[in-house]
Order: sequence, then structure tokens, then C-alpha cells
Amino acid sequence: MNPRETVHCKNLILGAGPAGLAIAGRLRNRGKEFTILERDQNIASMWRRHYDRLHLHTVKQLSHLPYLPFPPEYPLYVSRQQLVDYYDMYARKFDIHPIFGVEAHNILRRGNLWHVVTNSNTYVADEVVFATGSNRIPVSPTWPGQEDFSGEILHSRLYKNPKPFENKKVFVVGMGNTGAEIALDLAESQIENYLSVRSPVNIVPRDVLGRPAQLTAKMLDKLPFGLGKLISKLSRRIIIGDLSKYGIQQPQIDPVDQLRQTGQTPVIDLGTVRKIKEGKIKIVPDLEQFTTNGVILKNGELLEIDAIILATGYRSGIDHLIKNTGTLTDQYGLPKFCIGQDEFAGLYFLGFDNYKLGGILGSIYEDSEKIAEAIGQRTKGQGVSSQ
Repeated sequence: MNPRETVHCKNLILGAGPAGLAIAGRLRNRGKEFTILERDQNIASMWRRHYDRLHLHTVKQLSHLPYLPFPPEYPLYVSRQQLVDYYDMYARKFDIHPIFGVEAHNILRRGNLWHVVTNSNTYVADEVVFATGSNRIPVSPTWPGQEDFSGEILHSRLYKNPKPFENKKVFVVGMGNTGAEIALDLAESQIENYLSVRSPVNIVPRDVLGRPAQLTAKMLDKLPFGLGKLISKLSRRIIIGDLSKYGIQQPQIDPVDQLRQTGQTPVIDLGTVRKIKEGKIKIVPDLEQFTTNGVILKNGELLEIDAIILATGYRSGIDHLIKNTGTLTDQYGLPKFCIGQDEFAGLYFLGFDNYKLGGILGSIYEDSEKIAEAIGQRTKGQGVSSQ
């Protein structure tokens, strides 16, 4: 293709991660053609870059893509590399061939068509599926004195394993699932580490008495009169315990309500709590500022540190792609719905729903079916579009 060529297509998918693969598989199964663009050089590129020890926190029977369960020999909690291998297999099975190295910069509507301006060409499509994910743009806060710090500062997306941090003091910023697991990874390698906790944290065990907590939570959620929440609270009290003396406060809000109201997943404990109780992970307050060889905390404590890992999350960047998002996104910058309406008709958003109990892969499975059905209905209503 020549630079800035205009390419027409019926259905355009942005992103070849699990969400992009899911909707591609749905459309392929319905006999519908599509074009799929991926800014990196591989499918599921984020999963290829994640840290080595990562496994899914959701069970395999609720985490696969449409029409293709995980291989029976896969464990209950699928590893990062197994997931990458599975996504490669999925692309082969459904004949999915993304155009790599193409990143969307701007998307605007002209008449009934959507024009997607990329780093190479402009793609014109009837339907555009955003499968770029909520973790597209890393969030890297800054603090006073940071430019004078002599140690290493890296976002968690660049962390792979503890080896580069041997014989170092490491400060992890943020106790979400990523921060908690990185701190655990460091602690298991006998690396001195500090985990900065800014606000109360809901922590739930991954398994209770050998049963996945995810399955138990879905079952308890069906009980009447709040019995499920009461049982869940009692189990957390027994298994996790009171962590206030270690510097972790528990929120007033229930983990399930927190997920549904804010999209914030509770920390799934894989052993971090035990290491905290053993003193192998030291919980400290929020970071106030840097010094040349360390940090000063909110409580005034001074720590000498060799490396900082920012487990500070990501943004979707939807507002960078679509001008005047208006009612499209919520306060966290995530789309409020998966099927666009009115001025956003013809746009679809897959892999952004963090508010469901089944996890993001579960929501991808469900919402990809809704989107594929909606695309089919619009195609019937419009007939063959004019280019």
C-alpha cells in the first residue's frame, strides 16, 4: 500500500489481543469478513510482555475464547505462556491474520461511515470494534525530587522477574493485583522490598478449602438477603485476617460491590498476605517525595532504595482516539456500554467491562456475542453499504 492510502472495509477491529481475537472468531463463525489492525508485531502482545510468573486469576472454564475451550491438559489457572500459546492456536484455527504495526491515531464519523486514521493509512468502515483494552496506556505518576533519584524507576509493565533486583532494595508503588504479586515475587527470591499502600484494600483468597473463590462468589451472589456477602465476609476474616497492624486497612465496601461500582478488582491473594505477616513484604505509606538515594514517605520516614517499580495501572486512552466522547465514557475513561448508540452507532467496545464478577475474559466472551449479533442486525438493516 502507498502511504496514506484509503482502505475500505466492512468490519474493522482495532487490537489483536483476547478481545480482538474473540470478536474475530465470532465474525468468522458467522461468515462475515473483517480487517484487524494491531499496533505491535504479535497477537496478544501485552500477554507476551507480562511478568514470568503470571497466571490467570480466573478459572480456565470461564476464561477461554468463543468456540475453543483450553486444552484439557492446561491447569485450572492458566499460565502466561500457555495463554500466549492458546491465542496463537486460536488465530490459526479461525484464520485470523492481523495487519501488524498499524496504530489508530484518530477516529471520526463522516455520514454513516467511520474513518480511522492510522500511522500508515486511513481505514473507512461501517463497523469499528475497539478491542484495544483498558490497559493501553501506562500511568506513571511523578513526585518531587524524582529527577535527582540515582536508582532505577520502571513501570510494572517492564518487570519480568526478580533476577535484575538481586541484592537491591526495591520499593513497589501500589497494592493492586500487579503490585501485590510483584512484591510476592521479590519476597520469594529473598529480595528486600517495600509495598506502598495509599488507601484501604479489599483482599480475597484465590481459593477457599481447595475450591476457587471465583466459583464460590458466583454461587454466593445468588443467595437472598445478603447471605452471600455475610458468608464471604466471615471467610475473609478467617483466611485473610485483620491486617491493620501491618498497615493495611479494609474498606467499608464489600469486594463484590466495589467491583460493580468502581470496576476495581479486589486483590486476589496468592501468598502475599503470608509474606506480609512473616515480615518479608514491608507495608509502608504512600510516597511523598524522592531523595537522591531513596524516598520520603507521607509519615516522614526516610528509606534508602535502589529501585522503584510503579504498579500504578493504566488508562484506556479512548478519549485520545475519539473526540468529544461526551456520554460515551465514565469517570475512569472506560466506555459505559459495549454497543454504541446514536452518534456512536457503528462503534463497539470489547474488553473494557471491569465491573463483572467473572473477570475481564468472562466479559469478553459474553460481550463478543452481543456485539457480533448487533453487527449482524445492522448489516441486515443497512443492506450493502455504499463506499
